[in-house]
Amino acid sequence: MTLYIGREASKLWKRLCAETLTEINLLAENWKYLLAGLIFQYVHGLAARGVHYLHRPGPVLQDAGFFLLPELGQDKAYISETLFTFIFLSFILWSFHPFILKSKKIYTVLVWCRVLAFLVASQILRIFTFYSTQLPGPNYHCREGSELARLPRPDSVIEVLLINFPRGMVYGCGDLIFSSHMIFTLVFVLTYQKYGTLRWIKRLSWLLAVIQSFLIVASRKHYTVDVVVAWYTVNLVVFFIDNKLPEMPDRTGGASLLLPMSTKDKDSKTKEENHKLLNGNSGDPADWWQRNQVNGKTLENGNTGHPDAAMNGV
Repeated sequence: MTLYIGREASKLWKRLCAETLTEINLLAENWKYLLAGLIFQYVHGLAARGVHYLHRPGPVLQDAGFFLLPELGQDKAYISETLFTFIFLSFILWSFHPFILKSKKIYTVLVWCRVLAFLVASQILRIFTFYSTQLPGPNYHCREGSELARLPRPDSVIEVLLINFPRGMVYGCGDLIFSSHMIFTLVFVLTYQKYGTLRWIKRLSWLLAVIQSFLIVASRKHYTVDVVVAWYTVNLVVFFIDNKLPEMPDRTGGASLLLPMSTKDKDSKTKEENHKLLNGNSGDPADWWQRNQVNGKTLENGNTGHPDAAMNGV
């Protein structure tokens, strides 16, 4: 038993080291995209903080979802946040599974490049939307009479830039259309839908996304329109951007063969192919078989013959 555990631990360590080296190479080529995506997460938070200064509390607007779904109340508002945290952490763990599991389909760096591209595009649309029209927030801390509904004029630029994290993110007002929670949820679900391997998890993820939508409205954190707009906007954004981005290599056929080649490797491969063509050897087995037939080495029926006879059709 001890010997088996030691052998498996050794395999796991080798797999972890090999995967780390692979991901470091990919990170060296794509770090600019990851950094830009992470920086924009701060920009998005800064924009959400800025619109809070413009927020003016007022009567909660008439909403179909508020009529259909019972209000959870302030004491149960944590339920939607708990589900969102579960979805968020589950996706992060899945994205790093190539470091541990033998069966893998994705590269962690490349999948996060795509995820951040989806998030940034959706968040840009979101910023334009909630700055266009400020609606009175339906959340409890955004209603009339709440001290958090309106922010006092900032004393300095630093106060704005710090965005009062994380309290300023949790108790924000005014950034309604469309739901940021649904942006992250749908991007994660759509990504797993394409690159995940377990069908039951795909179905479960869609179910959780629907439940998350209902909980957001029932918690009165967003109007129903905020969730509905997120559903079709994020799906369209992911669809169009995914078609524009180069397809991510599939690792199921072998990790080392599917790594993107650098320009140097491509030039070396091109020179090698040209060299083979100049020497009359393309390296293609089918071409080699046909050449042998013409040279009389091996005929299709397995017989041998003279080159001249083969050429003359005798």
